[in-house]
Amino acid sequence: MKNPAVYFKGLFSGNVSSRKKPVGEQPFSVMVRKEVADHIRSWRFIILLAIMLLTFLGSMYVSLSNISRAVGNTEDPDRLFLYLKLLTITDNSLPPFHIFVGFLGPLLGIGLGFDAINAEQNNGTLIRLLAQPVYRDNLLLAKFTGALVVISVLFLSLALLMIGGGLIITGVHMEPQEFLRILCFIVLTIVYVGFWLNLSILLSVVFKQAATSALTAIGIWLFFTIFYQMVMSLVIKAALPDPALLSPDEVAGYNSTITTFLRMAPSQLYADGTTTLLMPSVRSLGPLSMEQMAGAIPTPLSLRESIMIVWPQLCGLLAATLVCFALAYHRFMRREIRN
Repeated sequence: MKNPAVYFKGLFSGNVSSRKKPVGEQPFSVMVRKEVADHIRSWRFIILLAIMLLTFLGSMYVSLSNISRAVGNTEDPDRLFLYLKLLTITDNSLPPFHIFVGFLGPLLGIGLGFDAINAEQNNGTLIRLLAQPVYRDNLLLAKFTGALVVISVLFLSLALLMIGGGLIITGVHMEPQEFLRILCFIVLTIVYVGFWLNLSILLSVVFKQAATSALTAIGIWLFFTIFYQMVMSLVIKAALPDPALLSPDEVAGYNSTITTFLRMAPSQLYADGTTTLLMPSVRSLGPLSMEQMAGAIPTPLSLRESIMIVWPQLCGLLAATLVCFALAYHRFMRREIRN
């Protein structure tokens, strides 16, 4: 933040005695707009935006190239959801877009928040900002809100671009259920990226150097994205008995235990949620018994039923996001900034 005085432009304009709002209330919207402007003008965001656009265009090209084959597959119960297919189909040359978002979305959140607080303190602007008539928690909230606004506009724009491109190329009108499912997918993506944004802001409060907070956030992301499943498989293999020696009921409990441990990773929660929302034929995210599968008709679920399946994943991501923000709020409010 190059000029802290921009935050308070217009705060003391006019007759001070005629102001009826609290002094700290007016600057918050100004602070959010300033944070949004700083992110949009930064080279960091421009580079991340270019990466997201390239992956989006590559995924859309692959999807549109294979859309006729996917729609013509009579064995696929989701073949009629053309716009959902644009986000999920692939020819194995490139992953679909929701896989790209699950991998690159955390980098976007980390890139926008790893130096939110410690960069201000290292530059000497934090104490000057808080010396003004503004609440301390408003500064932290503005950091999070500004970055979240940028993330929300980005993913909403990509979704609208996908819908418009599909409409122009295919000429097929979108069904209301498809639009609502894509909207729910965007909301889930914003919550997922918001978790990593809050985690990076928390690390920027904990560590004094921006490089330390960035490396720590990237290390946590790499652990949960790449190494967590390998570690869990080794631990489960050593701690639990061999599935070949178990009865069918014990095998179901074994698989349920593995699924529970894997869902401790935010990336797994996001993958489960996107799979359910973008593939209406998915009926369960866990193992099913033969009794549960008997008589099941392979037809797409309604949006309400899919949301009921994905609701625990969404609540888990929201809870993790709120915990990170609460910890950052607690550390920042008790922090001595004059040193």
